[in-house]
Amino acid sequence: MKFSFKAMWNNKCPNCQKGDMYKKPFQVSKLLDMHERCEECDFDFVPEPGFYFGSLMISYGISAWMLLLPALTLVFYFKWSVNGAMLFTILIAAISYIKIIRGSRSLYLHLMARFAPSTWKAGTSASKYDKTIF
Repeated sequence: MKFSFKAMWNNKCPNCQKGDMYKKPFQVSKLLDMHERCEECDFDFVPEPGFYFGSLMISYGISAWMLLLPALTLVFYFKWSVNGAMLFTILIAAISYIKIIRGSRSLYLHLMARFAPSTWKAGTSASKYDKTIF
């Protein structure tokens, strides 16, 4: 499995880089509706319950830096008012929200699938299929 920035950016499967991660057509009420498996190669998009909590940290990091740096630049370099900079920041956040949240999930899945490829085959994820612990 080779990491592909293009596949990550387009929300494609990290295994075959052809199948879509998210269901289409896009609906604003269902931003994070994902397929459970890749339509092309049967790759498991949800390897364990709570897997995508890690993507919250990625989303937070991306959005914090993406919004903080322009706001500080506007206030301190261009001498904007704080209210004007906040309005601009909120506008940028509203425009980029969907891409950041979907992109962070895609990035997290691509990074994790690269490090443990054997656990992503059908029926091998212990936390999802093994009932001996609980």
